[in-house]
Amino acid sequence: MLKTLIHTALLSEAKPLINFLKLKQDTSVQNLPQGNKLYKDENNKYLLIVSGIGKENCQKSLEFVYKNFEIEKAINIGIASCSDSSIKIGTFICTNRLLSGINFASITTIEPPLETDENLETLLVDIEAKYFEEISKKNCNNIYIFKVVSDYLDIKTPVNSLISNLIENSLDKLRKYL
Repeated sequence: MLKTLIHTALLSEAKPLINFLKLKQDTSVQNLPQGNKLYKDENNKYLLIVSGIGKENCQKSLEFVYKNFEIEKAINIGIASCSDSSIKIGTFICTNRLLSGINFASITTIEPPLETDENLETLLVDIEAKYFEEISKKNCNNIYIFKVVSDYLDIKTPVNSLISNLIENSLDKLRKYL
C-alpha cells in the first residue's frame, strides 16, 4: 500500500503530528537506523520517521524508508531559522512549491548553524531540507518541504516545548497536504 511519508529531524517536531494523526510507534521494524523512531497509523496511510539532526541522519533514515516502503507523497516538516526579523516566529512556509494560502521562501541547508547572515542569499536556514529533497526526488514525485520560523539565526536550538507549539500551531495549514 502506498503511504505518505512524514519526515522530521526532532521528536519535538513530530509529537504534534503523532497526536494529530493518532500514530503509534512501530518497534517491530527491523534494521531501523540507530536513533530513528518510526510511527504509523492503524490504516497504514502514514509513515512518520524521526531521523535525528543533520545530513547523515537524514540520509540514512530516508534511504531506509525508500528501500522498505512504497511512498507516494513525501513531506518534510520542521523548524528553520530566518534571516529577517520582521517575519514572525511561527510563520509557516513551503520552500519547494508555490501553494495557495501558504508563504513561500527559499532555504539554505547548512551544517553547523550559521553565526551570521553575511553571505546568506535565502530567507531560511535549516540542517536537512536539501538532503530530504535530493533523496526524495529519486524516489517520489510528490514532495513538500514545510518549515516553521523558530528563531533568527540563533546558534542554539529552541527548547522542545517551543518547537512542538510552533508545529502544533501550523497543523491547520498543513492538514490539507497530509
